[in-house]
Amino acid sequence: MKIIGLISGTSVDGIDAALVEISGATDDLKIDLIAGETYPYPEELRSQILDVCHGAALSMAGFAALDDAIAQAFAQAALAIQQNHPTADLIGSHGQTVYHRPPATQLGYSLLGYSLQLGRGALIADLTQISTISNFRAADIAAWGQGAPLVPPVDVCLLGHATQNRCVQNIGGIGNVAYLPARTASSSQIMGWDTGPGNALLDLAVFHLTQGEKTFDQEGAWASQGNPCLPLVQKWLQQDFFHQPPPKSTGRELFGAEYLQQCWVDAEAYSLEAADILATLTELTAASIAQSYYRFLPHLPDQVLLCGGGSRNLYLKQRLQAHLKTTEVCTTDEMGLNADFKEAIAFAVLAYWRHQNIPSNLPDVTGARRKVVLGEIHMVDAVTK
Repeated sequence: MKIIGLISGTSVDGIDAALVEISGATDDLKIDLIAGETYPYPEELRSQILDVCHGAALSMAGFAALDDAIAQAFAQAALAIQQNHPTADLIGSHGQTVYHRPPATQLGYSLLGYSLQLGRGALIADLTQISTISNFRAADIAAWGQGAPLVPPVDVCLLGHATQNRCVQNIGGIGNVAYLPARTASSSQIMGWDTGPGNALLDLAVFHLTQGEKTFDQEGAWASQGNPCLPLVQKWLQQDFFHQPPPKSTGRELFGAEYLQQCWVDAEAYSLEAADILATLTELTAASIAQSYYRFLPHLPDQVLLCGGGSRNLYLKQRLQAHLKTTEVCTTDEMGLNADFKEAIAFAVLAYWRHQNIPSNLPDVTGARRKVVLGEIHMVDAVTK
């Protein structure tokens, strides 16, 4: 099948679209990336999404309009990626996360998690005339899971190794990891969790420091000119989330504008230059990833495979390598899987599995009580196409 995977992550920097040819099932899964492209949001829409992610109030009418606007942008991306390529059989759309609340316990009662991805699949299906699968997180959350991360089962199929223990570390706005034990190590289980901030705090800081002229630090060049303030990093690493054992997930609700504002306040005592602040926030991302490996993995992996926008941040990659010492840090590109579009590819695969009615969450990773089939199907009637 030819399937389009669509996702916009917590960085809200645009819609990643991947047109993929997929065959097999799980153990024999094969993919071929036909085309990959990122389609930026219109600036007004991006600003509105970020405002909502940061807690701005929204009327029901405004909510409906935003949901439709995101769906239209996703549909346009799906149509654009097919130009000069074969028409897709199916779309797998992650949508745009605007709110994520992990399951919790309050006053002795269990509280079901909740996660909201806008860009309704029914509208994408209608606008593209391609059957669309969306809302992948809901079934796992209903089974008392975190609803995240959902990509580790795909990583197992595409990046698992016979003898090497690997971590696949996605660095989007939020970081998440999949630990893939060597296939010969039958006693070890696959693990995964959100590691904390990826690019979210860095991108917000760059936007603030440049008064909106830039939205990210290209290759980490600016941060590399500064010196990280290690006392600040150690202070920030005391945040409860970093000490919470997996399964766990997070988002801009924790590591967003309010968190960054507290970082600015904490930094005042050290009289840091702009480059020092960016170096310190970069160090927080690198140190929080490495610390979680040391704390929660049975042992350090042989390799860390980076993907997502943060994999292009050379300074961040360098700092992560410094923390992990002898572990090789590289990108999924070097394993033959495009690092920029790996997440979009993953949701194409999840849609493919949903089409085959294959359960695709990992309860050991999300904390769900059972394996479930992920995604809601919005069919296009073949008669009307």
